[in-house]
Amino acid sequence: MRILLSNDDGYFAPGIAVLAEALRGLGEIVVVAPERDRSGASNSLTLDRPLSLRQAPNGFYFVNGTPTDCVHLAVTGMLDELPDMVISGINHGANMGDDTIYSGTVAAATEGFLLGVPAIAISLVGKEPSRFATAARVARELAERFIANPIHEPVLLNVNVPDLPHEQLAGLQLTRLGKRHKAEPVIKITTPRNETMYWVGAAGAAQDAGEGTDFHAVAAGYVSVTPLQIDLTDQQQFPRIRSWLAS
Repeated sequence: MRILLSNDDGYFAPGIAVLAEALRGLGEIVVVAPERDRSGASNSLTLDRPLSLRQAPNGFYFVNGTPTDCVHLAVTGMLDELPDMVISGINHGANMGDDTIYSGTVAAATEGFLLGVPAIAISLVGKEPSRFATAARVARELAERFIANPIHEPVLLNVNVPDLPHEQLAGLQLTRLGKRHKAEPVIKITTPRNETMYWVGAAGAAQDAGEGTDFHAVAAGYVSVTPLQIDLTDQQQFPRIRSWLAS
């Protein structure tokens, strides 16, 4: 079993260290993560410069690029064999609803999926989440489940774990993505040199958080497991757009 780990918080983040330790013994674990925090990088791929791959004293590899760069470089250039699974995380904070569009954590897993590897993005949800051990144990349980009962096609799972002791989790729940209200307005600031700068506002509150959503599951103490797809085609719009084009 070969498991490739990545994240968007950087190779030095506590979440990825706890995750690597929790997966020890399941097979060959390789960590390739960004050299700095690249939260919100989404699926960006660096095409305007070469990338460097270095190894930290703890054995983790780090890349001067995005989460997508890390997985792409590892799978297509660094590793001699295709990994059996890509796990991205543990993210410090939620990746639910609209967050998945911007998330570098989800993007790293997505790149694995696009390259034909089953992938899991795992995030720890809370105001100041700290129970990485809980999320790491969930990640190991999912990896063990995959080993025992493989899904014989690429799958992309977005997993959000409540910031609770493991014994207080209500279980696993299959969910769909909820939806947030629009983000808070940007914050306008003036620098000591009288320059105007803008800080992107926080994500909005949950708008669609009803039963069956990732928001609802996590709020009830469940681990939310949402299968994602990459096909952005809106099939329901076909009749309307076909008529519009013919007009």
